[in-house]
Amino acid sequence: MAFLKTVDAKLFQSEIPYKPMGKYAHFLTIRVTESYPLFQTDSELNKARVRAGVKDKNTISRLSMFKRKQSTPERLVGRELLRKYEFMTAEDCEYNVKFAMDNPDCIIYGFAIGDSGSEKSKVVVDTAFSITAFDESHETFTLNAPFENGTMASKGEDNSKPGEVTSRINQQDHIKPQVFFPSIVTLKDPTEASFLYVLNNIIRTRHYGAQTTRTGRIRNELIGVVFADGEIASNLRWTQAIYDQMKANNTLKSPDPLDEDDVITAAKKAIENLMADEFIVHTDFIGDAFIPLLNEVKTLTNNEAGIKSILQKADAEAKEYANKHISKKKTAAKAK
Repeated sequence: MAFLKTVDAKLFQSEIPYKPMGKYAHFLTIRVTESYPLFQTDSELNKARVRAGVKDKNTISRLSMFKRKQSTPERLVGRELLRKYEFMTAEDCEYNVKFAMDNPDCIIYGFAIGDSGSEKSKVVVDTAFSITAFDESHETFTLNAPFENGTMASKGEDNSKPGEVTSRINQQDHIKPQVFFPSIVTLKDPTEASFLYVLNNIIRTRHYGAQTTRTGRIRNELIGVVFADGEIASNLRWTQAIYDQMKANNTLKSPDPLDEDDVITAAKKAIENLMADEFIVHTDFIGDAFIPLLNEVKTLTNNEAGIKSILQKADAEAKEYANKHISKKKTAAKAK
């Protein structure tokens, strides 16, 4: 049974193939911060020194959102749904501890369990970069906590003695709200069910970055999907093209935050221009052409029967793949 009427069935695989077959689905996503998330390594925000635009050759520092910071929260949302609708249990499959190796999460996003087996991820995510410069996109906060007597102490500090004033202060850089990270999420050799599974995970995920904090709210604004027989532009090049487009439109309003409507308009135009320069076969659902597909997906995923039918189909495909290919790997490993 086909789920989608707006997409030609020939753009999907009929089953999950064992070897790459040259079909790609690229989800065009603008990740918008809505609180103060943290993407950091060694207590510092991740950033990179890069060219501002494709045409603008000035160099700027941009915030970086590494691939694991994007893919892990999305696959955890999918795993949560699989448990909710009883296609997976916490006992049989625990993330980064014990993988069941036969459910949609394991087969689509991959796993590695030492000598027990591994499966390469069919979801490709690369580092995303902020459109605006690092200096405009982050803010430094002083972290402290009140005692019952009203005094304040820095985070992680022992209780001060009564009347004692401490000078030790803990500071942390946070990413500001309304910072935009263009990100292309690629699914290799999608079946219709795996396409909907990954798309649903992207749409549903709301928190990224350091999971120990109470912040990290991010919304994914999808502007389109590109089906192709190869990979398309990188996140960095798309970001640089958006910067050029916004500069040409005079919508870079430093130090004020970017207007979301201006970003979406520039992002659509930039990716259309980049796709026009590609040497691949592609079918684009961008802007107005994407709305019917997005509405169809919404109709499927906003009710229990619809989401359960997608998960059921994705689970059946994953188990069929595991029976054909993962079981052989396990048998071969035991024979050694």
